[in-house]
Amino acid sequence: MFKPNCTAFAMIQPSPLPGSYRHVDKTIDDIVKEVLDETQMVVDNGFDGVILQNMNDMPIKQIAPPEAIAYMTRIAFEIKQHYPDLVLGILVNWDGVASLAVADAVNADFVRVEHLFTGANVTSAGILEGQCVEIAQLRKRIRSKVPVYADIQEVHGVPLGGKPIDAAAWEAVHEAFADGLFVSGKTKQESLEMIQAVRKKLPDTPVILGGGATGDNITELLEYYDGVSVATWVKNGDMKNPIDPKRAEIFMNGVKCARAKKEG
Repeated sequence: MFKPNCTAFAMIQPSPLPGSYRHVDKTIDDIVKEVLDETQMVVDNGFDGVILQNMNDMPIKQIAPPEAIAYMTRIAFEIKQHYPDLVLGILVNWDGVASLAVADAVNADFVRVEHLFTGANVTSAGILEGQCVEIAQLRKRIRSKVPVYADIQEVHGVPLGGKPIDAAAWEAVHEAFADGLFVSGKTKQESLEMIQAVRKKLPDTPVILGGGATGDNITELLEYYDGVSVATWVKNGDMKNPIDPKRAEIFMNGVKCARAKKEG
């Protein structure tokens, strides 16, 4: 079971994959090379792992097309082959079932299910519905042991129903059987309020900060969270940029400070 401990993830978001709306002319071999180059930068900057996400395939409906699943499997396999000691998470937009299939095929360390593990979310692509039942069925059918980490009230969607964050988190773990959670707010203060509420209901469940981390706030946030995923801040405000080594160093120094506090 993957249990983070001040674990720092960089989001790896490949160029638009063949078949997606924004894809132009890059082959899957071109994209794999870009991804491996970026993953090397992640390793060089001291991150513990990566989360592979086809964010640049937007706009995306809930069910991933077969070509996206195939290409994500290829990319994930290449990362795992070249960097076997790097913790690897899989996030196929916005299909948790497809994410689990890809992760199990390449022996990834966990799945991140964003937007749609439980409940329903309004997004730019319409209403996305929870897939916890289908994910549980697939886990049972293929006997997958890949841990499933679920986003709770993901910041870029609007949850329907208005359930309190602690109740939604408890439901995801105890009724839908998530192994861990991703929780984040729109500001540092909101993230702190959310994680403190979740901790009261789920003191032993691993919780990763899903967004909003910066070099300035990460040490404080990791006092409460078990790990963090970061993209925008270490890429100078744009996820399409390469990782800035100076920002990555600042960020990871903050992570190391948090680890030292917990160990001390």
